[in-house]
Amino acid sequence: MRVLSLMMVLGLLAPTPGGLHLEVAGDGATGVTVRAFSADGRPAEMGVRLVLTATAEGGRTVGPIQLDPAGEGRGFYSSGPVLSPGRWTVVVTAPAPDSVRAEAVVEARPAQSPPSPAARAAPPPPPEPSSRLWLWGLAALAVAAGFTAVSVVRLRRS
Repeated sequence: MRVLSLMMVLGLLAPTPGGLHLEVAGDGATGVTVRAFSADGRPAEMGVRLVLTATAEGGRTVGPIQLDPAGEGRGFYSSGPVLSPGRWTVVVTAPAPDSVRAEAVVEARPAQSPPSPAARAAPPPPPEPSSRLWLWGLAALAVAAGFTAVSVVRLRRS
């Protein structure tokens, strides 16, 4: 009887439908990211099962794919590279007890390649001549201070 009572109490404390919210977006390349959070804005706890399906122009489809939590933080999910370049309508769902559905249009782009080692090793360009203007101002200030000091000394002697 105690077990049944405990199960009933835990059932009342479980999230209700609509308690989970999803934000779906592209990752800047050919993947999808999802942020799962509760109604009060806190990241969703581990164990939320999310499923992604996507449809592109021309009828191409991807999925269903189960999304796993990503290492970027709690409530963050990532598909990895699953879309080909183009415009996709992405739907992410969570089955019961969460029962939530989110949809977004994502523009998948080819991944950019990293810069070549030669481009990364290039030395920075020399500073522009105008960036040394402050040195000339400092030198002029030093000369003016020197003339002022000499003038003060001469005035005191006379």
